[in-house]
Amino acid sequence: MCTVLFIIPFVFRCRVCGRTLTQRTPFQRLARHMQDILGNGGIRKEVVREGEGPLVPRDASVSVHFSGFLEYADQPFESTRGSKFPKMMKLGKDVTLWGLDISLRTMRRGEFSRFLLQPRYAYGELGCPPIIPPGATVLYEVQVFDYLDSAKVDEFFALSLEEQNLVPLSKLLSVVETERSFGNHCFNKSYYEDAKDRYKQAMMLLRNREPADEEERKRVEEASLPFLLNLSLTYLRLEKPRKALQFGQSALEISPRNTKALFRCGQACFEMNDYEKAQDYLTMAQARKPFDTDINNLLRKLAHRYNEELDKEKHMCSKMFSALKFEK
Repeated sequence: MCTVLFIIPFVFRCRVCGRTLTQRTPFQRLARHMQDILGNGGIRKEVVREGEGPLVPRDASVSVHFSGFLEYADQPFESTRGSKFPKMMKLGKDVTLWGLDISLRTMRRGEFSRFLLQPRYAYGELGCPPIIPPGATVLYEVQVFDYLDSAKVDEFFALSLEEQNLVPLSKLLSVVETERSFGNHCFNKSYYEDAKDRYKQAMMLLRNREPADEEERKRVEEASLPFLLNLSLTYLRLEKPRKALQFGQSALEISPRNTKALFRCGQACFEMNDYEKAQDYLTMAQARKPFDTDINNLLRKLAHRYNEELDKEKHMCSKMFSALKFEK
């Protein structure tokens, strides 16, 4: 049985000629120009800005902004627009509204569209009091920035720990490399929280691996190094230098002379105002790459900051001695 699309329009009678007139609601007027994507009136779509490329896959993680509106409401009842970066959401998991999940799978990368969702595809006949009234039709404005097909990774995560340890190491390394590609993609788009989650998921898979022999242990350890370095940098972007230092030091346990790890630790210590440790890490990094611009720039910045701190201390000491001299 199909869902009735809208409530009955308001009915009026003309005082002059006596004819019956109807006044459509805003959602009814909007629906007249929208595409019925399911054929039952349950979800209607209006493309505001065309996207490009293939449709969002069923198992995708989607970078999206959306806002939901009730009829006659000026402000959305929910919106992701308040977040600094679009959230990467997994279809079927993070996107819990059935109609919104279906709607996203009709979109392309870069597309901006509006969707009218009937109650059975939204919040049902009961609604979601006190915000969503019973039997409400809702409007969603949706913008897809990007998406990643994560089916391969999802299948691996669906395995038990015992099953994961039975698969060839090459398959595990392929999965974590896919996770790294996803993480790098998110990082390059400045979706740092999503990047961090991807890198940490890969690290979890590698740590759960029970190596069959010493050679496999070394391969797993080597595969962990890029993720530790990426996590250190990502936490720096998230302004969490203590975490960045932790992952940088973990990278140094695997590769004690790794220049990137030394530099990350130096950056973290600098952000934490631990200038002596920052100097130690950065000096070791410079010894490995004496002409590296980033290392040398941070060392100059460190020297400037250190001199500023010394000047502040001198000024404070001068004021203290002046006060003591005045008391005498």
